[in-house]
Amino acid sequence: MKKLTASEIRQLFLDYFKEHGHNVEPSAALVPVDDPSLLWINSGVATLKKYFDGRVIPENPRIANAQKSIRTNDIENVGYTARHHTFFEMLGNFSIGDYFKEEAIIRAWDFLTNEQWIGFDPELLSVTIHPEDEEAYTIWKNRIGIPVERIIRLEGNFWDIGEGPSGPNSEIFYDRGPSYGDDFSDPELYPGGENDRYLEIWNLVFSEFNHNPDHTYTPLPKKNIDTGMGLERMASVIQDVPTNFDTDLFLPIIEAVENVSGRKYGETTEADTAFKVIVDHIRTVAFAIGDGALPSNEGRGYVLRRLLRRAVRFAKQLGIEKPFMYMLVPIVGDVMKDFYPEVNDKQAFIMKVVKNEEDRFHETLHDGMAILSTIIEKAKVSEVPLVSGSDAFKLYDTYGFPFELTEEFALEENVAVDRIGFDEEMAAQRNRARAARVETDSMHVQSGVLGEIHQPSEFIGYQQMQTDASIVVLLKEGQLISHASEGETVQVILNQTPFYAESGGQIADKGTLTNESFTAEIQDVQKAPNGQNLHTVYINSGEMNEGAAVTAKVDHYSRSLTIKNHTATHLLHRALKDVLGEHVNQAGSYVGPDRLRFDFSHFGQVTKDELERIEYQVNEQIWASTPVHTSLAPIAEAKEMGAMALFGEKYGDIVRVVQVGDYSIELCGGCHVGNTAEINVFKILSEGGIGAGTRRIEAFTGGQAFKSFKEDQHTIEQVASVAKATPKNVVTKVESILADYKDLQRENESLAAKMGNSQLADVMETARQVDDVTVISAHVEVKDNNGLRQLIDELKQKTAKGVIVLGTVTDGKVMLAAGVTNDLKDAGYHAGKIVSHVASLCGGKGGGRPDMAMAGAKDATKLDDALQSVYDYVKSV
Repeated sequence: MKKLTASEIRQLFLDYFKEHGHNVEPSAALVPVDDPSLLWINSGVATLKKYFDGRVIPENPRIANAQKSIRTNDIENVGYTARHHTFFEMLGNFSIGDYFKEEAIIRAWDFLTNEQWIGFDPELLSVTIHPEDEEAYTIWKNRIGIPVERIIRLEGNFWDIGEGPSGPNSEIFYDRGPSYGDDFSDPELYPGGENDRYLEIWNLVFSEFNHNPDHTYTPLPKKNIDTGMGLERMASVIQDVPTNFDTDLFLPIIEAVENVSGRKYGETTEADTAFKVIVDHIRTVAFAIGDGALPSNEGRGYVLRRLLRRAVRFAKQLGIEKPFMYMLVPIVGDVMKDFYPEVNDKQAFIMKVVKNEEDRFHETLHDGMAILSTIIEKAKVSEVPLVSGSDAFKLYDTYGFPFELTEEFALEENVAVDRIGFDEEMAAQRNRARAARVETDSMHVQSGVLGEIHQPSEFIGYQQMQTDASIVVLLKEGQLISHASEGETVQVILNQTPFYAESGGQIADKGTLTNESFTAEIQDVQKAPNGQNLHTVYINSGEMNEGAAVTAKVDHYSRSLTIKNHTATHLLHRALKDVLGEHVNQAGSYVGPDRLRFDFSHFGQVTKDELERIEYQVNEQIWASTPVHTSLAPIAEAKEMGAMALFGEKYGDIVRVVQVGDYSIELCGGCHVGNTAEINVFKILSEGGIGAGTRRIEAFTGGQAFKSFKEDQHTIEQVASVAKATPKNVVTKVESILADYKDLQRENESLAAKMGNSQLADVMETARQVDDVTVISAHVEVKDNNGLRQLIDELKQKTAKGVIVLGTVTDGKVMLAAGVTNDLKDAGYHAGKIVSHVASLCGGKGGGRPDMAMAGAKDATKLDDALQSVYDYVKSV
């Protein structure tokens, strides 16, 4: 058997099947495209289902691939076993109605045993088959020549995931030798049993039946072959190491963790578990982020957040108390670069995302772990050792602990966690969120009545902004009515409408409905439950009747401003990707006549230079007078064209494609200009972060942008006029004025200090002894509270056992300050109470700390008398 690297094994596999007439398909992204049934691509066949079920006929019925995959159904096992992974590679060869069992078996055996390829000793290989698969048995026995004692019949050898292709399978096992088990009295020590000696290295699935909806099985018109061989497993056998983690796919990452932690892999079982968790999870996270997933609290993002936080927790067992996972990303990229360049290509972005997520978790990890430990200790001594659902939810909601992390930590202490209670808390939170949305955004008229309305209503607003129509439905407060009068607000469905219903970020059109009997204005348009455009209408005059013929007219001016902003969002989306990176994706938008708002995923700041480049690039497309073309296409065809899907949109089989020359192509149901020149100009107003990994740009186009430019120009002209400069040299002049101002400020501060010092002697002369306390109360000349405070501080330094009160008048207002030296802090003298007393005599109030307090008052004529009262006040304390 050859000694091969994992990269060499992968390439040998693909080369072998290419030599035998297979098309080698590239690995698909981990985030499924057009397959809502999958959270992740989880096998080599996952991307080929369109071929297996006959929706698409491949160019070549023989296909091979090396497919990166993620499975997260047993995360808690990763680290504790030799071969559990969340990220792995599946090598596969497939036949779509071409060769079947015999050639599949021959190809597998030839690749594994031929010295030109892997070169396994045939004596070390065994196979399993389905008990009823006599065809496979005969091929293995007679065509390949495996002794019957190494052909094991197993009932579980049937591949079936529900409706669709299914069939028996045959697994190939490699005997790793007696060092992995030699006690044959163990009932599990056989190929297919639970043991470490006989390792499954290849699974050949013979898809020959259709699993029908009624759970019957009928022969497939075209039989298929689906095989899978785990690269990590194969590498562990060829490299003769005990676990997958000891192969060259993992060891470089483990070495990097050793360098960070100062610990050595292989010293203790506990530490090895931590090493395995970390290196497995960083591979998953790096590849997933590279393929467009981002950490969040839902779906794929929740998986990534959970993996990162699980790895951080295990890192603490290695003594790693700081963010470090991001530093492993380049190692992952280097290990996998021969076949998967994407991690290296997107290295900086992946590192930034991972570092940001680690930083966030470290901020709350310490407090959360302390609380979790306390909860678990209480649970351990209670009658039922259980962490409540509410406690688990609090850890999730407040400290970012995924439920599974809490559960895993608790189980280590033999404590269970109430999953049902946690789910109830989660559901309650979602209900609260929905209720909040209903209060602000919901259309309360969307009742059961609306759900029963099926009259069709055609939107013709792409081509027309005025049409004759008829009122097919009239409602008020969710109830059907036959007529409505002046002053009423009602809901209307028309048989056809030019009014755009709010969706995809674009707000609803405004306009009018009129006929000889009434005039009404359109206030809002939303989608009704059955898809019709539902118009909220205010009747200005007359009476509206169900069935009436009307003229529906969109506010042309408002629509024209809106479409400028909508097309500009498409240009902005493309510019953001070009300048910041392809990782940028839309995360929300607002498109109205007044402005556009675009939210997008991006970690880190957008620099001033980047913002200027983005703005300029959008304007370049406007000035180029690029045609905007809209068309309808099947969704698969649109995606093949490279069309981006917009945030929040739901698409059917036929989609609307909006293409701006060769610059931008997106799926969009909104309204757009016919040529970018109609936008006139684009101006960014603001950019900033609105949440973790999400930023927002607000911008103007057309006339609004021109007005904004003019406002900026007017402001510059005003500044220039005040500064006695021209707009061209106003910056230089303002810089000069500011420099002069700073010089004057320093000079003023120096004079104030000198003035204050000159008053010290005069103020000290007002000092009187009240018993053993020195009392100073004086009217001084300072410009502000800071001057008073500075004098108080200096006098306290020069006075023992002192009570000091100073007052001044600035712009007709009294300002007061009081101070008490530290050696009187326990003697009952309180600066806050003293200054409050003095201020009250001048029609004011104030207060503060025992040692220092400030106050203000209105009546300056009473200041001197109020200051004189301090001596008597101190006597009374």
